[in-house]
Amino acid sequence: MTATLDKDTDTETQAGAIPSFEVTIKVRRFIPENSDEPYWEQHTLTMYGTDRVLDALHKIKWETDGTLTFRRSCAHGICGSDAIRINGRNRLACKTLLKDLNPDKGPIIVEPIKGLPVVKDLIVDMEPFFASYREIMPFLITSGNQPSKERIQSAEQRERFDDTTKCILCAACTSSCPVFWTDGQYFGPAAIVNAHRFIFDSRDEGATQRLEILNDKEGVWRCRTTFNCTEACPRGIEVTKAIQEVKRAMIRRAF
Repeated sequence: MTATLDKDTDTETQAGAIPSFEVTIKVRRFIPENSDEPYWEQHTLTMYGTDRVLDALHKIKWETDGTLTFRRSCAHGICGSDAIRINGRNRLACKTLLKDLNPDKGPIIVEPIKGLPVVKDLIVDMEPFFASYREIMPFLITSGNQPSKERIQSAEQRERFDDTTKCILCAACTSSCPVFWTDGQYFGPAAIVNAHRFIFDSRDEGATQRLEILNDKEGVWRCRTTFNCTEACPRGIEVTKAIQEVKRAMIRRAF
């Protein structure tokens, strides 16, 4: 049996149009060439249930205020460049649906991630974050000559560090850490997670070096196990668990 549509039926209904709603976005602005102080700016937009916070920021920038500045690239949760604070929590703007933020209960608060210097609006200086990342030597360390065949690894060996290979370097975990906010020398969760990825890689020979680096007073021992980092990770990495495993590796190495 073939279904037919009444010719008088509304075109949008035929297309299964998604209903629109109004949402207020409250953005923390900072324009250094204009003022040394940040300020808040509100925009009321007409959006749809499938729209994300990133779509709202695009609408503001493209249609309302072209001076609004933020980072974004892939828009699919892979590049990690659009990590910001949304309603007090670190999230990726491209993965956060407006409808999931209860927009009918008040404005959606958008601000830059904490613990890193704000350059402009929602953009922070990521250099301190990447400096810590580089320090833990995030690459495979081996000895001997160039291999003549692939370095074989079993599924079980890969599974040992598989979780921490998911990191996209968005800084959501690091910038959610209270220790990182107050201690500019702390490596931060993301650096430790990426150290974990190689420390437990059966093909790598640089675990001792990395453990020595992270055994510093600003290394893993500064972690207070608040689980903020785990909750903030958009890829679902068990960040706190990885940090504890690095701590245990240090203790085993010492004894």
